[in-house]
Amino acid sequence: MSDLYVAAGGGGDPIGTLIAARTVSEAPDPPLIATYAWERPEISDPPGPLGEHHFTRLARGAGGAPAFTPDTRARPPAGSTLPGLAADLPARLLLLLDPSQGLTALAAQISAMARSAGGWIHVVDIGGDILTHGDEPGLCSPFGDALTLAACHLTGIPTTVHVAGPGLDGEIDEPTLLARLPGYHPLTPGTAAASAAARALAWHPSEASALWAAAVHGARGSVRAVNHTAELTAVSPKLFHLPLHEAVGHNPVARVLLDERPETLEDAADLSHRLTGIHGLAPEHARTPRQDPPPGTAAFPDRDVAMKALREAAPGADHVTLRYAARSLGLAWTDIPALRKLLGSATPLLRLT
Repeated sequence: MSDLYVAAGGGGDPIGTLIAARTVSEAPDPPLIATYAWERPEISDPPGPLGEHHFTRLARGAGGAPAFTPDTRARPPAGSTLPGLAADLPARLLLLLDPSQGLTALAAQISAMARSAGGWIHVVDIGGDILTHGDEPGLCSPFGDALTLAACHLTGIPTTVHVAGPGLDGEIDEPTLLARLPGYHPLTPGTAAASAAARALAWHPSEASALWAAAVHGARGSVRAVNHTAELTAVSPKLFHLPLHEAVGHNPVARVLLDERPETLEDAADLSHRLTGIHGLAPEHARTPRQDPPPGTAAFPDRDVAMKALREAAPGADHVTLRYAARSLGLAWTDIPALRKLLGSATPLLRLT
């Protein structure tokens, strides 16, 4: 038996969720992780939350839930990094959360998974936008997290919410989040917990999870990411926890989802738009103008040329994310492993200084 760990926002959150699970529990068994297949436009067409019908060769896991294996494939033109994560994350199973039938059905999915697993839910958010008040200037993708909070509340199953690396996703700044986490004594992951995600971080374009893993390994200073600049501080490696009801109390979208119980995913996304001005099913908008060459349009430069170009693209930064490095050089995210080899980088971030 095992608790259920829910990656609140999908995308690269299962990577950080693995690190959190290794920190929270001393159980020797690999953790059971559930996640949305909430993909970016550069990975999937359509972007957004993919459902079970978007995949072939899914297995069955806890509570009969669809589960990813290394053999799972997305049906083109959809795309997903989750089969790769199923191969490279040391998790017991990577379960698919499918929100396409709305909030109540999502709650039923999570309930079946959790009751089959062991009856406790851990929701993990990398960066902390799960504690949004809906009006932060950097807010970019509040919907998935709010949907997760509301669905877990509806299950009635004991749930803890974990915030990893406050501010690292660039949506809510670290001081604001710390003011929303008073009196909580955070955990600090060991380097072994972060190293467990190394194979996935070697190729995955996740930035928030990469930033958190790098902070756990001791990286500090400014980091240029695709849509923001993050500062790795002494707080960045921390993993905070709070009760579900307190997280819901911070999140106005989650509260109104619970009040109105929208019947469809589209209605729920419209509600998020009404409260925050951000439509949950629209592609995540960039927060800063992009002037990099379109990804996938350039040939590989040599190492010295690449490093010079990256230092010019991110003046003053101590590090860049590998996703940012690839974009700045006109490469695709799938070129990250080759770029790491070219630059001799074996860590989650590329050091410039």
